[in-house]
Amino acid sequence: MNTIKDIDLNLLVYLDVLLREKNVTRAAAQLNITQPAMSNGLKRLRNLLNDPILVRTSDGMQPTQRALDMQESLRTVLYSVEEMIQPVREFDAPTSERVFRIMASDYAASTLMPRLLEKLDEQAPNVSLDIMTPSDISFHDVENGKVDLAINRFEQLPQSFHQKILWTDEFSCLIHKDHPLLDNYTLDNYLTAQHVWVSKTGFGVGVGMDPHDVQKLGWVDDALDKIGKRRHIKVFTRNYHVAMYLARQGLVATLPTQAAELYKDDDQLVMKAPPFDIPGLTLTMIWSPLLQHDAGHRWFRQVVSETAAAS
Repeated sequence: MNTIKDIDLNLLVYLDVLLREKNVTRAAAQLNITQPAMSNGLKRLRNLLNDPILVRTSDGMQPTQRALDMQESLRTVLYSVEEMIQPVREFDAPTSERVFRIMASDYAASTLMPRLLEKLDEQAPNVSLDIMTPSDISFHDVENGKVDLAINRFEQLPQSFHQKILWTDEFSCLIHKDHPLLDNYTLDNYLTAQHVWVSKTGFGVGVGMDPHDVQKLGWVDDALDKIGKRRHIKVFTRNYHVAMYLARQGLVATLPTQAAELYKDDDQLVMKAPPFDIPGLTLTMIWSPLLQHDAGHRWFRQVVSETAAAS
């Protein structure tokens, strides 16, 4: 029977990375060790656990059931050790020159960041923000603490992440002031107008959209599908400002109200409630357990939360 004194605890770090990467070469690169060293670590893990850990399949290397069963407990143990050995530091916001890295959707960046910068100018004038898009990072980057916060609309999240809802939002339509739809603003006329679709949730690089694949079109089209309707989508974009600019060109943009309000003073556009019900959305910020107890990170989360609450 193995006991803790018989185990090289570095093997637990190896196991964690191997289960995430499912590839010896990538795991070695993550830990900045050679591939032979990682292969030797995998061999030692197999001997220790009396289990193959990773097996080759037609889909590449895949974890065994025992390895999958261990994964959540393994992450908990490693998080606890990381937290235990972190140095205790005070955070002095007025003098700090820390750079906080944030993954923010275009929607979040446009609506939240200007107000957040005002708060930072008041409380921490030397703090900087590095804002990335959802396509720039992965769940692993957040999990490993390489990104301080990810702010977006998420459909599914790993249980290990900490999270906080920043706000809920409704939907509005931006329509050119001369659009004939405004002469008779009904659902039928809304559906026959030409629309610009805009959305970007979660992480990763987006894929091409199919107008007929309603399940992947998101909130607006899902709400329409529930009442047996479909709109005419002319343009797909992942950028809210592009969608709002195209509304000035005659397309109908249906988007979160806080984004639409950025253009409420545009004399070419009219903001209207959609002619059908669309469930609201939530904007959520998430972060790694590795950063949960960091003093600067706690301060920054509080500032973000206060800024969102005042919106």
